[in-house]
Amino acid sequence: MKNRAKTLGIILMSAVTLILIRLFFIQIIEHDSWVARAEQEHIVQNTIKAKRGEIYMMDGEDPVIAVMNEKVWSVIIDPMLADAEKTQTEVTKAAGSHLVADWKDAFADKTRRYYVVARNLKKNEADQIREANLTGVYLHRDNARAYAEGQLASSLLGFVNADGVGQYGVEGALDDDLSGEDGILKTVTDVNNVALSIGDDNVRIPAKDGKNVVLSIDRNIQHAMERVLQAGMDRSKAEHAAGLVMNPQNGEVWALANLPTYDATKYAEIEDASVFVNIPLESAYEPGSMCKTFSFAAAVDQGKMSPQTTYYNAGFLTVDNWKIENAYKGLIGTVNMQTGLDYSLNTSSMTALKLLGDDIDHINQKGKDILYDYYYNKFGFGQYTGIELFEAKGNITEPDAEDAYNSRYANMTFGQGIDLTMMQVAAAFSSVINGGNFYRPTVVAGEVSPSGEFIYYDSPEPIRETVSADTSAIMRGMLYGTRANRRMTGVDKPGYYIGGKTGTSQTIIDGAYSFAETIGNYIGFGGSEGELPEYVIMVKIWGEGLKMGGEVDALPMFDDMNAYMLDYLKIKPGGS
Repeated sequence: MKNRAKTLGIILMSAVTLILIRLFFIQIIEHDSWVARAEQEHIVQNTIKAKRGEIYMMDGEDPVIAVMNEKVWSVIIDPMLADAEKTQTEVTKAAGSHLVADWKDAFADKTRRYYVVARNLKKNEADQIREANLTGVYLHRDNARAYAEGQLASSLLGFVNADGVGQYGVEGALDDDLSGEDGILKTVTDVNNVALSIGDDNVRIPAKDGKNVVLSIDRNIQHAMERVLQAGMDRSKAEHAAGLVMNPQNGEVWALANLPTYDATKYAEIEDASVFVNIPLESAYEPGSMCKTFSFAAAVDQGKMSPQTTYYNAGFLTVDNWKIENAYKGLIGTVNMQTGLDYSLNTSSMTALKLLGDDIDHINQKGKDILYDYYYNKFGFGQYTGIELFEAKGNITEPDAEDAYNSRYANMTFGQGIDLTMMQVAAAFSSVINGGNFYRPTVVAGEVSPSGEFIYYDSPEPIRETVSADTSAIMRGMLYGTRANRRMTGVDKPGYYIGGKTGTSQTIIDGAYSFAETIGNYIGFGGSEGELPEYVIMVKIWGEGLKMGGEVDALPMFDDMNAYMLDYLKIKPGGS
């Protein structure tokens, strides 16, 4: 008995010692961990949703709202509490097309206490569900995007999906700025999960609302551009058209459009996702003879040619055993470079390349190296422009690449064998005619502060010089001459200085260039005579199996937009 008592005592002492050691660990060593576990039992953490920033366009000098937030409601059910049949009947009747879940899935697992069955209900629809007084059915208020201008600039603006994430365009590219940062609210609750308000135990991290972005896009110019594109499509029976307007003196984009457009509030109903693509930025293509502007500019800037420089036009040039012909079959004989640009002779731009290599009879490595330097390093072809939106990089073949044939570079002088975006072409063109300064294109003019103040960002500085001021003046004169010499009999009013270049691009079908489907392009500038240009306009029109021409189909769209810009900007004729 004595031994048993002694053994029992030892066991009890050991148990007490272990308990004390454990209590020491719980109260001292593991104190913070146990406090956190206790808090989890009676503290509910909620997310405070940040308000998504709104998007503005310019209306002259004033920002006006283009994309705003509107109150909407989501319908959430607790499958354990809700009556399946009654809930399905009443919610379907009120929510209709806003349903996002299959009812069988919603009630398949009743251990789930939270299931979203509908989103983006308007107030009257949400009120119907409230009035039905359904057990286990809850309404959660949220914000959805509303587009004040309807379908205007839809491919530019993009949309916000059901999860609140920006997709495509401004909504997608600037999603981080627009979405802001959610906050956190920790609420102490009692045993019945009822919130208690007791001082410092409520820890709140405020939500940081998204930035209100002001675009440089002018709603009036955007409207005009979309009307002009639609008229051009109707006139030419085309399927697609795209256009842009920008300020060549600072890179601000005033319009960025492509048709057909779509309703961003019904993005889920769109069957052809290609309408989401912002064509002027995201679609690289072979732009055609507009690129003669750049091959000519390089040769002028190098001091190798002038508008009066002559060459013999045989109507074609054979390069690498490939006969490269002019689209215009006349003017056989000696012509000058101005005439070559006027009639968009491929032989003239290939002559510019030969002159860059100091060999009038052949295309050589020196000429290709210089042309590449201008195209890639100065004009930025094959590189991102740096605009704030999603964009394609394009492609240009380096002069020492395995496939950098002389014939490829010959084609590059007139915009074939090179993939560029409309924005790359327009930004480079702007530098050629503005005095030689390259500006990074921008669609963001500033922001609207929470107090409603418009904060205009400082105008950007030029990134680099592409050509000299003298070269720029010569190229303006050549582009003005091209427009005037070919077709201007009273189309452009006296006192205005309008210039530009057509481009008819062949497309590749079954691995070969085809004249059965072509793209019509035109790029030009406008302003008062004696002054630097005040705007650049570029338009593009095309369709599957359609032959679209720069002069026949694209130029009339430029003319219409040019007339609008002169009037809208109230540009006075030179000498007035």
